[in-house]
Amino acid sequence: MNTRVLTGITTTGTPHLGNYVGAIRPAVAASAQPGVDAFFFLADYHALIKCDDPARIARSRLEIAVTWLAAGLDPEKVTFYRQSDIPEIPELCWLLTCVTGKGLMNRAHAYKASVDQNVAKGEEPDDGVTMGLFSYPVLMAADILMFNAHRVPVGRDQIQHIEMARDIAQRFNHLYGQGQELFVLPEAAIEEDVATLPGLDGRKMSKSYNNTIPLLEGGAKATRAAIMRIVTDSREPGEPKDPGSSHLYTLYKAFAAPEETASFARALEDGLGWGEAKQALFERIERDLAPMRERYEALMARPDQLEEILMAGAERARRIARPRMQALREAVGLRSLVAPRAAAKPAASGKAARQARFVSFRDEDGRFRFRLLAADGVELLCSVAYDDPKSAGAVLKRLQGGEAAQLQAEDGPRFVLRLDEQVVAASPAADDLAARDALLARARQALAALAAG
Repeated sequence: MNTRVLTGITTTGTPHLGNYVGAIRPAVAASAQPGVDAFFFLADYHALIKCDDPARIARSRLEIAVTWLAAGLDPEKVTFYRQSDIPEIPELCWLLTCVTGKGLMNRAHAYKASVDQNVAKGEEPDDGVTMGLFSYPVLMAADILMFNAHRVPVGRDQIQHIEMARDIAQRFNHLYGQGQELFVLPEAAIEEDVATLPGLDGRKMSKSYNNTIPLLEGGAKATRAAIMRIVTDSREPGEPKDPGSSHLYTLYKAFAAPEETASFARALEDGLGWGEAKQALFERIERDLAPMRERYEALMARPDQLEEILMAGAERARRIARPRMQALREAVGLRSLVAPRAAAKPAASGKAARQARFVSFRDEDGRFRFRLLAADGVELLCSVAYDDPKSAGAVLKRLQGGEAAQLQAEDGPRFVLRLDEQVVAASPAADDLAARDALLARARQALAALAAG
């Protein structure tokens, strides 16, 4: 079984060198490991909490998406999407909000920090606090629980959000699970060894300090210009320099192999001038960034291609989100008013499969679906929703005609029906795995009998 790992990137700024070394590079490397089912998303709903500049949000979504792809993220091997392209996420957020205690949100670090700042300034505790900021952890929980992520890489300051997601999931499971685990309880993957790069002034590289070195935006010229502004001491060329106290050495080490790093350290100790050292740092970093920048510029020139990549990722994500959301809606009682009709008389055991049938209907959203019912009226499968009856009818006709379809059990209490490798229907949640397997066997028999006859 693969481990599902989920990472969100808030779209409020332009990626810099520290973002690349601390987050982008290790995450891209981790996504290529065997046994990992990686989900990467642009957290643009979260960005609205922090930024009210539409132009900045739009530009940041573009720059961050292109940066991740240029850095080597493979959209064919990971699920890469914009949060705002998955309507099931805000819908799930509301379901989770309805089971989340206000007291839990009162303890959120970001909210408490805002209150403390207001009190320190003698202002009302909730001055300037939006509901977006206050309920931010619920939206984060929806991001994670929508896809039942097993692991969520975070820094130590984000552990509380994962713990809150677990609390919310447990509450929902208790209220609506009927003994089943509707949500997997996520685990925080603590990034203890994430590299922290110094900025131009020696402090941690951060947009809030205005001390960053651009990653790809602005080209090699902008990167070099920033490196040349790094603060150094007053030691002249020829004077020995201590690599351990040099920000240039720390930056160089983040990109170079051990042998290169040792050579750079010796050069500093032998009196390499700061100007020459900065040029050497730029050249070493540029060796890594140049091929990335070429891909970056090509994608920036083709926003249509980027849009296709993101929409394909959104569709891949929604193949999971749509049936899950339908199951969760049913779990809380938001069900179709059209209930399956029980057969008037129990069918003879030898005829049960031959009397199975498909039933078409229109759901409460006005979209079109169909069900596969057993002879006794038990629902075996319910299709995904289609915007028009022709699309639903075309899939139904293919299934009725016996076209090859695949029934596949999921990790939980459900199984799905695939046609052309697309999920077209899912089973109701069974009480346990044994019940799921029994229902799966009935569905196989029913489809085989319908195809035969």
